[in-house]
Amino acid sequence: MFIEVIEGKRPMKTLHLERNGIRGLSISESFEKQDEYSILAGVVMSNEFLIDGFIFENATLEGDDITEKILLMYKKLNRDDISYILLPGTILSLYNIVDIDKIFEQLQIPIIAVNSNNSSGLHDTLKHHFPNDFKNKIKQYEKLGSRQTVKLDSHNELYLRIRGCTIENCKTLFDKIVLQGSVPEPLRVSQTLAKTLLKTKSLQ
Repeated sequence: MFIEVIEGKRPMKTLHLERNGIRGLSISESFEKQDEYSILAGVVMSNEFLIDGFIFENATLEGDDITEKILLMYKKLNRDDISYILLPGTILSLYNIVDIDKIFEQLQIPIIAVNSNNSSGLHDTLKHHFPNDFKNKIKQYEKLGSRQTVKLDSHNELYLRIRGCTIENCKTLFDKIVLQGSVPEPLRVSQTLAKTLLKTKSLQ
């Protein structure tokens, strides 16, 4: 049975990585710059690479709705066996900034935003793209805090912003679900799905 989490809190889940079959919701996006909205594709996948759920949404390019869209995707799945949310970073849909603190506070499951490349910061970029509202965007960005680095057994390094888990938890998880390169397999699948949906849309 689904436990309401948008208006109230649920008991916090931890990453029991010693168990097989734990499931995460991995969300990726795809868009073209002339679009108004991005396509968000979510995949529910276990750490044994079994897929048993999909969910879709849209987010406004250069908007401020990505956090609510992620919460809505989780809610629409209507299930309580998701142990964590995995995101391809915190700056999505052309500077639509994810509030990972809000998502964690409402869902009480670990939130992991992962990049394979480090960044020197976005302050100047945000000022350029949002000349009339850059202060609000910079405030959202600075709230995220700095990234943490984790080095996998494969010697690949990932850069993370996390809530509700430790960097050691993440290393254990990524050593299991990164099969090649530096992209976790659940994110690779959700990215492929989002890109395919965008191509299908362009053919219509």
